[in-house]
Amino acid sequence: MLILILLVSLISSINAASIASRSQSYPLSQPAVLGPKTRITIGNKVIAPDGFARSATLVDGIFPGPLITAQKGDDFAIEVVNELKDETMFKSTSVHWHGIFQNGTNYADGTSFVTQCPIAQNHSFLHSFSAPNQAGTYWYHSHYSCDGLRGPLVIYDPDDPLAYMYDVDDASTVITLSDWYHVVAPVLRHIIGTTANSSLINGLGRYAGGPMSDLAVINVVPGKRYRMRLVAMSCDPSFHFSIDGHNLTVIEADGQLTEPLVVDELRIFAGQRYSVVLVADKPVDNYWMRSLPNLTKASYEGGMNSAILRYQGAPIADPTTVFTASKNQLNETDLHALINPGAPGIPGYGKADINLNLSVKNTNGSFYVNNVTFQSPTIPVLLQILSGAREPSELLPEGNVIVLEANKVVELTLTTSGPGGPHPIHLHGHSFDVVQSAGSKTFNYVNPVRRDVVSAGSTPDQQMVIRWTTDNSGPWFLHCHIDWHLDAGFAVVMAESPSDTRAHLNLVPEDWHQLCPTFDSLSPSQLGGGGRESYEEASKISPLLFPPSPLP
Repeated sequence: MLILILLVSLISSINAASIASRSQSYPLSQPAVLGPKTRITIGNKVIAPDGFARSATLVDGIFPGPLITAQKGDDFAIEVVNELKDETMFKSTSVHWHGIFQNGTNYADGTSFVTQCPIAQNHSFLHSFSAPNQAGTYWYHSHYSCDGLRGPLVIYDPDDPLAYMYDVDDASTVITLSDWYHVVAPVLRHIIGTTANSSLINGLGRYAGGPMSDLAVINVVPGKRYRMRLVAMSCDPSFHFSIDGHNLTVIEADGQLTEPLVVDELRIFAGQRYSVVLVADKPVDNYWMRSLPNLTKASYEGGMNSAILRYQGAPIADPTTVFTASKNQLNETDLHALINPGAPGIPGYGKADINLNLSVKNTNGSFYVNNVTFQSPTIPVLLQILSGAREPSELLPEGNVIVLEANKVVELTLTTSGPGGPHPIHLHGHSFDVVQSAGSKTFNYVNPVRRDVVSAGSTPDQQMVIRWTTDNSGPWFLHCHIDWHLDAGFAVVMAESPSDTRAHLNLVPEDWHQLCPTFDSLSPSQLGGGGRESYEEASKISPLLFPPSPLP
């Protein structure tokens, strides 16, 4: 089996197209592209994606991690091997396959302390799952820290009903947008209101006051139409994405096809994905690709927050194109699901089978959902359910688990108050229909956009309303996808029909049962994260700190 996995990975790598070249246009080696049956190794390496060198937690030694690809209907078998050694960062890990429903395989969701214990140093875990009815743009990342473990995942549909709109859809058209930090996450998690040092496109960028480091180059051929798959894998900011002089036609949001919609700029929140069709029909030249984060003083000065769209035949030079304000920015309410549109249940606000209201407050940097801040349980919620040791109403952490009946339509209304917004909200195990977008006064039950991350807005007078059906028994995380806000308690667990979970799951692998005993036996030094020194380091950076807390 191992030989087969390595062979498939090798073939995938050989067939890969180039994702980016340096701004000097040196030809890069082919980007790493893996198939659905593969092995990824989590380790530490010093990299300088924006010109500043630091040790990071990486997949196969690169950032972003290798693109994982599959065809619709493929089964996945991805072994995650933990070879982390850097004492300043956490040495345990987990990998969540963002957007994959994991129907029947909740144990493979990769969510630390919800569906599993983290994978300890020098151990591994094989994630076996299928996604039979899913195709689109996804990604993978750690639910344990924000030090670089993140990468794209694409499931291609050979029968894509929108394939007539584009000519090119391969590794070269996957565009990752991320933030980057010069300080390790175990230090930053102590700070209230931490801010990224830079943003990267396809793993390259520049920071204020830093060197003119290389920028990503996306190469296009005149006359071709490109399906660009945008993946916002940031730990915090959203991005305003545009390409000078070009329109973009949105055809997918978070793995769900949409009716085609032409825009000239879109805002993409942490965790979200969009497929946009770009037609290379402009004069042969270099054009700035822009991805402005919602951070104080963010700009395009000196090539920051930028990459280069280079037409074949254009000179090897930085673009001279000028930014112009958007005249046709994406509004979420203009997006409509293409396949089987319509929210489940009886149309009308409050007319679902289960109507939930969550009010989120930020108090001194900590987040409270209905007055309770999330704290990870010592025993993962799934293990609690499978052990049968507790009644569903007694699942831990107390006040953080919402038990839902099976096969019911849920309508969730969420509002936020206090600083830190807008908050991108992600639900594991499902996509959902956005019947009211934050900032909109109208409801749409007929053909709303369907996705798995949605903005909850910034002010108390804005509300986000979503609907889904509880047809996937198990505990599913609902949380803010800003990593620092999740660390600060912005999460709950939706436990769908816990009494049905054991019967609903495929056979739980024995290796899953060994994750917790192994993790629980680790000493503080084996956990990593810098110990109390990380708090002392944080105090040198900012006076605004959370109270010291036990390390995870």
